[in-house]
Amino acid sequence: MSVDPAAESVTGRKNGSVAWVLVVTGLAGFMAMLDNLVVIMALPAIAEDLGGGMEALEWTVSAYTLTFAVLLMLGASLGDRYGRKRMFLVGMALFTASSAAAALAPGIDELIVARAVQGVGAAIIMPLTLTLLITAVPATYRGVVLGVWGAVNGLAIAAGPLIGGSIVEHADWSWIFWLNVPIGIALVPLAAWKLRESHGANSRLDVTGTVLASIALFGIVYAMIRGNADGWTDPLILAGLIGGGALLVAFVIWELRAREPMLPMRLFRNRTFSGVNAASLLMALGNFGAIFLLSQYLQLQGYSPLEAGVRMLPWTGAPIVVAPIAGMLSDRIGGRAIVVVGLLLQGVGLGWWAQVASTDVGYAAQLGPMILNGVGMAMFYAPVANVLMGSVRPREQGVASGANNALREIGGALGVAVLTAVFAARGDLGTPQAFVDGLVPALWVGAGAVAVGAIAMLATEKSPAAPGGEVVARAGTEDTAVPAGEYAPPAPAPVGGDRR
Repeated sequence: MSVDPAAESVTGRKNGSVAWVLVVTGLAGFMAMLDNLVVIMALPAIAEDLGGGMEALEWTVSAYTLTFAVLLMLGASLGDRYGRKRMFLVGMALFTASSAAAALAPGIDELIVARAVQGVGAAIIMPLTLTLLITAVPATYRGVVLGVWGAVNGLAIAAGPLIGGSIVEHADWSWIFWLNVPIGIALVPLAAWKLRESHGANSRLDVTGTVLASIALFGIVYAMIRGNADGWTDPLILAGLIGGGALLVAFVIWELRAREPMLPMRLFRNRTFSGVNAASLLMALGNFGAIFLLSQYLQLQGYSPLEAGVRMLPWTGAPIVVAPIAGMLSDRIGGRAIVVVGLLLQGVGLGWWAQVASTDVGYAAQLGPMILNGVGMAMFYAPVANVLMGSVRPREQGVASGANNALREIGGALGVAVLTAVFAARGDLGTPQAFVDGLVPALWVGAGAVAVGAIAMLATEKSPAAPGGEVVARAGTEDTAVPAGEYAPPAPAPVGGDRR
């Protein structure tokens, strides 16, 4: 069954269904994004309990990142084909069960496998949270709702070290994973009750495109994750980069010819779609790598994992306050300017932190950079989602969400790899001064990446509005006008499931 948004908007005002959809998708997205970084603070405790060398510990982080990034586009495609609500429920059940398996893991190998399955569940959940929310929210206040959604996602990324540190300090490391279980158990029936079914444009799953994209992304992301540890000239790393790149070219060629492509290449002719995705990748590159290094930097200053997390609250807490305001403003003035300012603030914040970083810097000197980074991140997430969804036709929003999330995850993996490589070239973990020597140039690289993201965002079009208050979604060379306050739904699926 597809969504009738006009009815949905009326129903939402009567029974709060929009609020319930926001609760369900917000909590699900929070869990999926949180598990990117929440385990970092627990690695020493995991090693003491389960054993395993440094490579095995790295894989407890990388196994999740790898499957999550590689399968995001597949998750979006499955939702478009088989139903977004149905696949969201499948993803939530898989994520919840694998979280319990991770908490109960008797050894490091079992934990790595459970983390990989967690990533599969998250890859199904994450792109669908946005499309399910979009179909439930009238266009007139979509920015405000996306502001809340963006705040939750931004908070999850930055709060991972804080939550992980708190759990490690006050409970067993397994509670990092147990935390997901009761939330998941509650969300599955709630989602079944409150979400409405919708489908995307494609009536068939693009199997060839899915296989090409998945293998290509696996090779590239694997090489990014393992490049620093194994060496960038290692045969497997080179095979991942070269082979993955070649398969991406093959994927593009296939998608240009496919009757029902997983990712229509014509979307990239739209400079807004291309600019938003470039900005998302570069934002993640700069920030994920910086958070990875700065969480260790604060602990190097003598703070416990919990104390370090608390001191990052000016960064992690800002999205709660700022993101809904940014989303509301994007409804009024368009999202492009807000996103550009947010990216510039993040760049200035990382550069400022690079300026003040030293072995004896006080917390007060780091407060300004943290606030700028937090405000900048909050100004990015909600408006950029609004701009992205406004750049494509309504029935292509699922695949747009999947592509954007995949590129952001790849950007995060690339950011950790690149900034760590820069760090290793100039410093090491041996002494506090050696750490700072590597941290400073790495932060400048992160600041530069975010600044280039702002330039990419400037290349996008202003948020378009058609005469008479219509919002225009542009995709390639075709425009689809949608009356303000409404949402153009996908065509209903015929009885029997054949949607051609």
